Amino acid sequence: MKCENEYEIAWWNQGKKKIIGIDEAGRGPIAGPLVVAAVSFPVGFSHEEIYDSKKVSEKKRKRLFKEIITLASEYHIAIIEPPIIDELNIYRATQKTMQKLSEMFVDGDGVLTDAMPLPENKLDVISLVKGDQKSVSIAAASILAKVTRDGIMQAYDKQYPQYGFGKHKGYPTKGHIEALHTYGVIEKLYRKSYGPVAEMNQLTLDI
Repeated sequence: MKCENEYEIAWWNQGKKKIIGIDEAGRGPIAGPLVVAAVSFPVGFSHEEIYDSKKVSEKKRKRLFKEIITLASEYHIAIIEPPIIDELNIYRATQKTMQKLSEMFVDGDGVLTDAMPLPENKLDVISLVKGDQKSVSIAAASILAKVTRDGIMQAYDKQYPQYGFGKHKGYPTKGHIEALHTYGVIEKLYRKSYGPVAEMNQLTLDI
């Protein structure tokens, strides 16, 4: 599988040099952070293996992570913890972080996102549905975000092995929900605005 770079090429042909691809990992989980990554490659960049992180094996993702941070002309990664997600809501937290990351690039010319509009951005923005399968820059950002987040969840798995974070990565699987009911909510890790966790908190209040 390979991501094309037609959107990058179109902008490069217009004289835009620094194209920023942005994606996230962790919008759906009930536990753990949201991670957003942004990447820019040199003009003319292409890669045979960079693709949607969800479609690439864990071993390959880790290898590509190292390649991406070496080949990128600039990249940034942000980690948004559950309290911020609860305060802003996941959509706004994602959008706001993508906006901030795009502003960190020196002389950015355009932004490609995976299905996230950035109306406050001063640069040209193209929001692509399934962008991580259409743009090599977005796909690279998706890999940086996912590998970073998976590493965080693996660390939590060692700290709280009874929850199984290393396996489900914070997503509300049946096993995860059972562990949540058995061991309770870890304050710093869980998103209290998400249904299963909110229900647990309500249950606690009712008791």
